[in-house]
Amino acid sequence: FYRLQKTYPKMMNTAEDAADSILRVAKPFIKPVAHFCLLSTFVEDGFRMLFQFKDQSNYMSNFWGCPWIIAALFVILNLFLQLGASSMIFLRIKPKFGVAALLFVVVLQTLAYHALWDLHFFMRNLSVSGGLLLLLAETADTNKNMFAGVPEFSTGSDSSSALQLAGRVLIVMLYLSLVQLDSTFRILIDILGLVFVSMIAVGFQTKVSAFAVVALLLLENVTLNAFWFESMGSSRYDFKKYDFFQTLSVIGGLLLVVALGPGGLSVDEHKKRW
Repeated sequence: FYRLQKTYPKMMNTAEDAADSILRVAKPFIKPVAHFCLLSTFVEDGFRMLFQFKDQSNYMSNFWGCPWIIAALFVILNLFLQLGASSMIFLRIKPKFGVAALLFVVVLQTLAYHALWDLHFFMRNLSVSGGLLLLLAETADTNKNMFAGVPEFSTGSDSSSALQLAGRVLIVMLYLSLVQLDSTFRILIDILGLVFVSMIAVGFQTKVSAFAVVALLLLENVTLNAFWFESMGSSRYDFKKYDFFQTLSVIGGLLLVVALGPGGLSVDEHKKRW
């Protein structure tokens, strides 16, 4: 234990230096890749509603027991909000409004699909919301504010730091929904992952932890959610495809954590002041 106490700081410092080296080389690409991953689930869902409009409308009509026209209007609203808002963020056209629209979509779908009572689905949506909050923190500027009467904030402000804290805490919910203690190897991997996501939540060794969780999620995503091996149109194909893009969105959020840093409300930030 004493040897571990002495070697742990050196190991983490080495890992931090490696993460900083990777970040310096990949800095021009990390944010675009993060945006692409984060928005992928909304783009995929929007195009799915576009190309399967009739099926989606029939499903919602049967699910709610409502007239078909109401279900169709719900699908159209989701379609335009998701594709339109994602385009606004990609093209940097009033991205705050785009993020707000996508947060509205997450809340709307959570209520519409009764996801409040499905813990797995609910935690996934919380994770995606965390990524969107990080995106909102990134797009914050000092000259404009999305809501009248709300104090403006910059990346270094208390409001922005609070957004980053909320985003970090929410984004780790996805990993909690993936925990499955079904084998010794899986138990060890999940324990390791839980340690890293806890470090992300409190903002301790944040970049290293975020890189580690990105690697774990990528591994789990291509092995557990390989929808391309399933028959197209089957329920397993749809579920795995949904989980794949949801996980990809959370990976995008974690890459934003790497790019932006943990924010002011974090252990890493307080360490700089000590």
